[in-house]
Amino acid sequence: MTDQIMSANWNQLTDQTSNFPYFKLGLFKMMKYLVPLVFFIIAGCASILYQSTDYAALYGPSAPKSRLVTQNERLASSVSFSKDVKPILDSRCVVCHGCYDAPCQLKLGSIDGIDRGASKQVVYDFARLKAADPTRLFVDATDTVAWRKKGFHPVLNERNDSEEANLDNSVLAKLIQLKRLNPQPVAGKLSNDYDLGFDHSLECPAMDEFTQYQHQHPNWGMPYAMPGLSLKEENIILRWLEQGAKVEPAAPLSNQAINAVKKWENYFNGSSLKQKLVFRYLYEHLFIGHIHFKGHPDNEFFQWVRSKTPPGQAIEEINTIRPYDNPGPDPFYYRLRLVTETIVDKNHFVYELSNDKMGRYNTLFFNADFQVTDLPDYKPEIAANPFRAFQQIPLTARYQFLLDDAYYFVSGFIKGPVCRGEAATGSIRDHFWVVFNQPGVMDLEKVSKALAENNQILGLPGEELDAIGLFGWSKYDEFGKQYLYKKNEFYDHVLPGSQGFGLNNIWDGDGHNTNAALTVFRHFDSATVTKGLVGDTPHTGWVVDYPILERLHYLLVAGYNVYGTAGHQLASRTYMDIVRQDAEDNFLRFMPAMQRQVIYDSWYMGSKGILTADPLFNIDHETAVKYQTTDYKKEFFDQVRMRLGKAAGLADTINRCEQTECVRMGVNEVQRDVDSQMRNLAKLKGLELSALPEMSLLRVKTGDPQGDLVYTLIVNRAYSSLSRILFQDSRRVPEYDTLTVVPGFIGSYPNFFFSVDKNQLGEFVQMTRTTKTETGREQFFSDFGIRRTNPGIWHYSDWFNLKHRNDRGLEAGLLDMNRYHNL
Repeated sequence: MTDQIMSANWNQLTDQTSNFPYFKLGLFKMMKYLVPLVFFIIAGCASILYQSTDYAALYGPSAPKSRLVTQNERLASSVSFSKDVKPILDSRCVVCHGCYDAPCQLKLGSIDGIDRGASKQVVYDFARLKAADPTRLFVDATDTVAWRKKGFHPVLNERNDSEEANLDNSVLAKLIQLKRLNPQPVAGKLSNDYDLGFDHSLECPAMDEFTQYQHQHPNWGMPYAMPGLSLKEENIILRWLEQGAKVEPAAPLSNQAINAVKKWENYFNGSSLKQKLVFRYLYEHLFIGHIHFKGHPDNEFFQWVRSKTPPGQAIEEINTIRPYDNPGPDPFYYRLRLVTETIVDKNHFVYELSNDKMGRYNTLFFNADFQVTDLPDYKPEIAANPFRAFQQIPLTARYQFLLDDAYYFVSGFIKGPVCRGEAATGSIRDHFWVVFNQPGVMDLEKVSKALAENNQILGLPGEELDAIGLFGWSKYDEFGKQYLYKKNEFYDHVLPGSQGFGLNNIWDGDGHNTNAALTVFRHFDSATVTKGLVGDTPHTGWVVDYPILERLHYLLVAGYNVYGTAGHQLASRTYMDIVRQDAEDNFLRFMPAMQRQVIYDSWYMGSKGILTADPLFNIDHETAVKYQTTDYKKEFFDQVRMRLGKAAGLADTINRCEQTECVRMGVNEVQRDVDSQMRNLAKLKGLELSALPEMSLLRVKTGDPQGDLVYTLIVNRAYSSLSRILFQDSRRVPEYDTLTVVPGFIGSYPNFFFSVDKNQLGEFVQMTRTTKTETGREQFFSDFGIRRTNPGIWHYSDWFNLKHRNDRGLEAGLLDMNRYHNL
């Protein structure tokens, strides 16, 4: 209003003096000096307004302090970190502050992360020309003093210890109190004052910047853009901070866990050349995941690391960027480090160790008849290329090791070492199925020889580490394209006559291994893999062979540096296009020869871009698959399901119902009724899906909260082509979008929660189909959605996370709220 009055007065004044040019000239001369004067006055007021408290004068110098509670403090304390505080932090804070995408790198899943504090350094920067120093919690610094040297500032009080200082000098306390002073609306959408953009900038205020922060952003208290803590939760957190933010000593490992760690560390540190080479290979594939001992508690996980110290001593982790980087001249040891952070779903994938697994390793590697004469160098051009580094290990052993747990390894590509993966996920479709080449069908000696002869063009961008230039991608893309041509020539040579690939070339999972068929869903910058062929027949499919599996791992997991340069990230992204095309070409080899180009062209409508290789799929070799219809993709996967049997997993009776009555196995009458409505929902396509975000969770209320059901709604967004890195939105073809409805949970980042009474499901389906206008969306989300402003959203978040843990057990971690939409 003030601005409008000033504008009106200015216009009135200039109108009245329009006939007096000397007055106007004088006025503009006056404004020339007046504007800067006003600016300095405002700036001076701002400096007074935002003047920070002199905390050093009030509370003494700042220095990290021990957070471990003493016996006397434990007796005097009224709040327990593990019992009272951590459950609140996990459910209200860690759901956004975890992994590399934690705002301001403030990771609240452990006291180590809380005490480390926050940083203004950006982890995800796709334009940097120089690699950033890594800041991996537990790895790149071992104490809070070292983190301060790396630029992290405290969010807890580090000055004199008093109740007043512990609150007044704590960023964490200030942010919680700011939310209490400025609560957000309790209905409708949040205003534009909240920056919820995917790549929004972060303030990350230190204590001496907080006064300015709270004046400029009074609504940006924590939890950010979500309802505040309850009074009870807030009181518990503030009392804990007031008492010095102390934590109890961690519970000691059980004897069961100690014995398991000792057994496996001794096994991994065998002294023979064969043992050293094999366990180097296993380590480079398993370092990223969460190791679990079969039969142990579901919340107990370990990470496989390299340490300067042997088993039995405290771990001193060797903090290389990549698992194949040179560990140094001194001896090192493989160790299992306990995971102490809260488990979050977005970077949680589990690899189980057991007596059976040890027996499998012995069968594949140590009972096999091969000799290791020397160990490969750690030079990048060797270490980054598994086809050179591990050439002495038989190909069959390596491939079968990967196939045994293909779900885990594909999860590694999908979740990988990052939590914002749009650089890689931009090169895959929103929904596709994955099956694998059967090992041993082709002449293994010829395959091994061909890989050895071509190991140079199988090189990956990781060979140049972060010294790769901005245009370094072109060298490896050329390598990748050469490999596709060589592979095509090889198949032409080894395939008999005009005979091509048949169903016997598809791995059957040995009749029982459900890793044999996988489904991948992409959700913009993240993705999810699940076992089985889920959803309706997708637009594309992948048939993955050993070189594809290995290159994917060393491209996106072992060789990827999230702190790397723009050149490194660009090269990783463009090479991913080559690997995707390789897997798609493999799939096309199972299609009728005369249809391969037609199908390929349907994937790359319009311009193909400069990065796509020519389609290569041995056009002269007709597939051995027999087709009865012209729906080749569907029929191929139907036959694959028949070949796999139990290894194909459960049938999808919601998205792919092909009979009069489809009933999911093991469900009750209420679930059958709800499934029938979900079947109607899954039939929606194209613009009928415009109201739904990419991934949402639906809670179906049954009248019994214990019996309420969960379905994941996944919009598979269609694109004319994936061959270009930029301007992906311009290639959107929403009229071809599809919906997959999955009982239970898929994905780590729900974009929205819906809550619908089972008797209203028909209305929900109808409104989903017909909602097209802004007014309609307002009504739709108001009736069925749980918005960011809804005071009950935390209740729903807690319910979904509890249900997730109950349904998925040790595979479950906390769902993330970073991508929750403001609808």
